[in-house]
Amino acid sequence: MKLVINTDGLSKNNPGPAAIGAVLKNTRGQTVATISEAIGKATNNEAEYRAVISALEKALALGAKQIELRSDSELVVNQLKGSYKVKSTALRTFYLQAASLLNRFEKVYIVSIPREQNTVADKLANAALRNK
Repeated sequence: MKLVINTDGLSKNNPGPAAIGAVLKNTRGQTVATISEAIGKATNNEAEYRAVISALEKALALGAKQIELRSDSELVVNQLKGSYKVKSTALRTFYLQAASLLNRFEKVYIVSIPREQNTVADKLANAALRNK
């Protein structure tokens, strides 16, 4: 099974109250799962990574073998693709956890998307922050 995953994380006041959002869809474009969760205090980049990690865990639980991971976080996308080094010690733990999860899939595509193409994940993250 292949899933297309959009993730987003946000932090108000960076660092500050943070939340994550994700939508997981099958290849027919049908939503199979969503994530909308407040995560406490975090930076924006930490929230972006936490959204990816939660979405990857959910995809594995659903039995996905292939994924297309989409994010509007240039930093996270490029670190996971190996284009950027992980210089921040605070982010290294999140990066290692995400990389370990990615290795459990047979095929992985990581795609950087414009913010305008990530509205559902963004709305889920914002809703979690408002409803905490």
